[in-house]
Amino acid sequence: MGTICDDPAARPLNARFGTVAVTGALRTVLAEARRRLSVDPLAIPSVADLLDEVGRRLADAERETLFPVINATGVVIHTNLGRAPLAPEAVSAMAAAAGYGNLELNLETGRRASRQDHLDALVAEVSGAEAGLAVNNCAGAVLLALAAVAEGAPVIVSRGELVEIGGGFRVPDVVAQSGSALVEVGATNRTHLRDYEQALRDHPDARVILRTHPSNFRMTGFTSAPALDTLVHFAHAYSLLLVEDLGGGALIDLSLYGIADEPMVQASLAAGVDLVLFSGDKLLGGPQAGIAAGRRDLIDRLAGHPLARALRLDKLSVAALAATLRLYRPPADPTQRVPVLRMLTQPAAVVAARAEALQARIASIPSLEARLQDTLGYAGGGAMPMHALPGVAIALRSVRFSAEDLALRLRTGATRVLGRIERDLVLLDLRTVTDDELPALAKAIRAAA
Repeated sequence: MGTICDDPAARPLNARFGTVAVTGALRTVLAEARRRLSVDPLAIPSVADLLDEVGRRLADAERETLFPVINATGVVIHTNLGRAPLAPEAVSAMAAAAGYGNLELNLETGRRASRQDHLDALVAEVSGAEAGLAVNNCAGAVLLALAAVAEGAPVIVSRGELVEIGGGFRVPDVVAQSGSALVEVGATNRTHLRDYEQALRDHPDARVILRTHPSNFRMTGFTSAPALDTLVHFAHAYSLLLVEDLGGGALIDLSLYGIADEPMVQASLAAGVDLVLFSGDKLLGGPQAGIAAGRRDLIDRLAGHPLARALRLDKLSVAALAATLRLYRPPADPTQRVPVLRMLTQPAAVVAARAEALQARIASIPSLEARLQDTLGYAGGGAMPMHALPGVAIALRSVRFSAEDLALRLRTGATRVLGRIERDLVLLDLRTVTDDELPALAKAIRAAA
C-alpha cells in the first residue's frame, strides 16, 4: 500500500484529493483486484491501472449529483423531480436568506423571536384561519397536531381514509407515532354518523376525529361518508376536535378550471374544522412544508410542543414559503405567478402553441422525426393524480437510436430532459415546459439526436 501511494504517479492524486482519500480508495480498488485474481490468476493489474481507477472513483465522488431537469413528462407535481417548481419570488427570497438574517430575531426590540412569526400571519391571511404554522412536511404536521391536541387519547378515523402516502407511510403509523391509539370506524367504502357514535360509546376518552382527504386515490361506486359540516357539528356536540388532513392544499377554486373534487383550505376552515393540515409543495406551489391552519389556541399548542422543534423548517424554506404565500394576496393572480397553478390551469391551446414553437426549432435536425401529438398530462404528486390535463406533446423518433436510447441521451446530456416513452416514441409534453426553457430544450434535443 505504502509503495503504491509513494509511486510518482500517485503524487498528482495525493495533491488533488489528499493522501487519506487516496489511501481509502486504493484499499477498495485493491480488494476488488484481489477478488478478480481469485477467479482469473492472470488478471494482474499494473500500478498505473490501479491508480487510474483510484483517480476515476475520486473524481466521480467530487461531481454534483443533484441537477436541474427540464420536466417534459406532463406530470405537473412530479415527486421524483422535486414536486413544485418555485416561483422566481421564492427563489430570490431563498437567496436573500442564505446568509445571516433575522430568522429568530426581532429587529425592533433586539430580542429573540420565533421563525414562525414570518409565517403565522401570512397563513392566517390567505386561509382565513386565526393562526398558522409550518413544519417540514404534511406528515410531520399531522404527527405534530395529533401529538399536541390528542395527547395520547384515542383518535377516530374512518376506514375509508386510512391511506398510504408515498414511501409506504400510512395514516395508522402516523397516529401510532403520535402516541395515540387508532379507532377505526365504518367500512372501507361506507362510513355513517352512527359509526362515530358507536366509537365514542366504546372510547369515551377520545378527543380527536381525524378526517383525511383521499387525494392520492379515488373510490367510486357504493360509497358514502358524512358531509364535512355534519361531521363538524357532530364533533363539536361531543366536545371533540376535528382535524383534517387535506394533503394537496388548494387555496384557489380549481373547479373554475375544470378540476373538480379538490377541497379548498378556506372552505374547511369556514365549515368549522379546528385544524386544517396541508402541503406546501403540492397545490400551494411552494417549498416542501406541512402547514397547520386553525384556531389560535390550538396553533399555540402545536408551536409549544417538543416535536415542533424537531420538525421545524430551515431558514431557506421559511423564506420560500413566505414569498409563495404572498403571491396569493390580492390583487396578485396566483394562477399566473405560481408555476404549479399556471401549468395546471393553462388552456390546451397555450400548450399547443408552445409545442409548435418547439417543433419549428427542431425541424431541421437530420435523422430525427418530430411531430405533434395530442396527449394527456396529470397533476400528479399525490394531488389529483388521476385528473387528466389535455395538451400537446412533441413525439420524437430517431433513425439512429431506439426510443430507450434517445430518452437516455436526453436524460444524461448537458441539459437534462425527462420525457416519457409511448409506442416506441419519446414524448415531450409541453404543459410542464416553460417558454423560457424552449431554447435549451431544442439544443438538448439536437445534441441527443
